[in-house]
Amino acid sequence: MQITSEITPFVNEPFTDFSVEENAKAFQSALESAEASFPVVVRLHIDGEDCEGGGGTFSSTDPSLTSRVVANSAKANKDDTLRAIAGAHKAFGDWARRTAAERAEYLFKAARIMRLRKHQFSAMMVYEVGKSWAEADGDTAEAIDFLEFYAREALRYARKQPLTRVRGEDNELRYIPLGVGAAIPPWNFPLAIMVGVTMAPIVAGNCMLLKPSSDSPGIASMFLDLMKEVGLPAGVLQFVPGSGAEVGNTMVEHAAIRFINFTGSMEVGKGIYQKAGTTPDGQIWLKRVVAEMGGKDFIFVDEDADLDKAVTGTYSAAFGFQGQKCSACSRLILHEKIHDAFIEKLLPLVEATTIGHPSEHKNFLAAMINESAMNQALEGIANAKKEGNTLVAGGERASEDGWFLQPTVFTGVGRNDHIFREELFAPVLAVHKVANFEEGVEAANDTMFGLTGAYFGRNEERIAQAQTELHAGNLYINRKCTGALVGVHPFGGFNMSGTDSKAGGRDYLALFTQAKLVSRAVK
Repeated sequence: MQITSEITPFVNEPFTDFSVEENAKAFQSALESAEASFPVVVRLHIDGEDCEGGGGTFSSTDPSLTSRVVANSAKANKDDTLRAIAGAHKAFGDWARRTAAERAEYLFKAARIMRLRKHQFSAMMVYEVGKSWAEADGDTAEAIDFLEFYAREALRYARKQPLTRVRGEDNELRYIPLGVGAAIPPWNFPLAIMVGVTMAPIVAGNCMLLKPSSDSPGIASMFLDLMKEVGLPAGVLQFVPGSGAEVGNTMVEHAAIRFINFTGSMEVGKGIYQKAGTTPDGQIWLKRVVAEMGGKDFIFVDEDADLDKAVTGTYSAAFGFQGQKCSACSRLILHEKIHDAFIEKLLPLVEATTIGHPSEHKNFLAAMINESAMNQALEGIANAKKEGNTLVAGGERASEDGWFLQPTVFTGVGRNDHIFREELFAPVLAVHKVANFEEGVEAANDTMFGLTGAYFGRNEERIAQAQTELHAGNLYINRKCTGALVGVHPFGGFNMSGTDSKAGGRDYLALFTQAKLVSRAVK
């Protein structure tokens, strides 16, 4: 592969302005092309060859129109997974010896092609997981960013590292790859996170097994096709869609797997952590687990905040993509002096929410990912009612054609109440009133999670105190708690939100390498 001679500084991929007629028409055309292709056929990809799976097949459906099948996917079983692990292990020797520049060029080339076809990738996510135009476009932009950023990071890690010099020795610190890893991404950012958790280890010199979410095999296969197109060597990326119980557990427990890169629920993440902690016969290392798990994220609005800015930020963070983001605001903490005024400004926005199929640009809210997710949210709403929380908006299904749920707001929520403590992953907002700043900080920190949070206020002393005392991996001041940008907001959280991996940051590639010190005596 020809290597790019000059690497420009990293710049985030711009979002598409759909108010420009040309852009809107181009996206509409991509939607029509995607719809005409359904159901797409997805196969396993092991050792450079497409193949059927030993586990049969499964399908993904359009959550906003459940009669539509988006993708029919082959399903890997344990034997397929074992074959993929063996193939990746065999490919590792050659891939690890490639230079960082060689490996990075595959990512640069993939980013260039994805940029040219960004609407095609985004259109698939509109149908397969229910993303609006803007949410899908942002997902694709982030995927491009991950490719560009991690490629540059690989080059930076390969440079000579600064060490203290001593006479009589020439010392060098090298970051070398670990081996074979497992990537287990979620459905809610089915392109961006999948690309990030897979390609960061690959560009660092590892070989990867990718098990995409069973809700989004279609978009995963599009990315696989892209990596085939750029010529990624056989065995470096093994594609094994299938169940977590069979494929996932086989990967996590196998002695040849060096690390697991996981994004998903707390329950699954804890299970992976426990399984990876064992050392089966033949395993001569401790597996690494890089886990980005759940969140019960807050926005705390103080008495002196800019209410208009805080209201629009809260609305976007709570209800964008149906609240199905680990960074979504599900706890709104309001100072009692502005509580009523804030709610008066927020409710008209909630009530005016356009709900419908996301292929129509006018619709802000689409369906939840599947029936189970919707039912779990409805159960949480029922619990809130039983506990005496006041329903002031939503609370019901919005349509029978898909898994639609109205944007929902409860006031009068206590810190021990179900919807204040449990992650619903839904467009449900719990509002808690506090008497002062200190009580607001206590409420914000009163959770097992610690992913994202936001503080709105004008007093500089309180802002400084909030920056120190609010416990979240990504804390935002006077802006919403969603919308992290690669390279700008390294992303990851505390406590049961995971291992604080800081995806999209300068520490990330170190998680998939080991540092080797070479010291040579010289005259």
